[in-house]
Amino acid sequence: MKKPTDSYITIYQGGVGEIVVKKSRFIASVSPAETEEEALSFIENIKKKNWNASHNCYAYIIGTKNPIMRFSDDGEPSQTAGKPMLDVLAAKELTNLVVVVTRYFGGTLLGTGGLVKAYQSATLAGLEHSIIIRKELGIHFQITTDYNLVGKIQYYIAQENFPLISSDYTDTVTMDFIVPSDKVDNFKNRLADLSNGALSPTEIKKVYFTVINGKVHLF
Repeated sequence: MKKPTDSYITIYQGGVGEIVVKKSRFIASVSPAETEEEALSFIENIKKKNWNASHNCYAYIIGTKNPIMRFSDDGEPSQTAGKPMLDVLAAKELTNLVVVVTRYFGGTLLGTGGLVKAYQSATLAGLEHSIIIRKELGIHFQITTDYNLVGKIQYYIAQENFPLISSDYTDTVTMDFIVPSDKVDNFKNRLADLSNGALSPTEIKKVYFTVINGKVHLF
């Protein structure tokens, strides 16, 4: 069974989404944030950019173990903006991100229920324009082998869907790839079987990774 920190859902690339409710504009700006300092910096930049807005409400979650969760209603009635936004992020099990919803008041009061719905809908719109990913914890391994075993190893890697980083073909073949942390023991055993104990993989480092459009990204 995976530990909670073996994978987590986050934002690879932030986006902007907008909704209009009774002439009020709600603009959600989303950004990745690995630290609370990054989140606060993003919030400050959005506030400066939208200095003439009625409100710049925010929510962010940082960390995978005992995460930091903060929010602000920025002048809206208590519990009608920041907390509903945070609830959306938590419900989607997202972390290491920040969302700011900027409101330009349209002249019509929405009531507490209307505000909650508007801020949550705006947050969802911002997330829809972002790239959401799952970061998996894995080990970057390197194998150097002769050509006799290449076919078997490549077939096994493809069968297990291990992300391949690179292959270098000279007088030998060197392959770099990622093995998810929960499959490392099985990988080592299988490699020993395939090579009759001749191959020993080199562990480069632990990494978080994701695959987007067939391309592996390391973090």
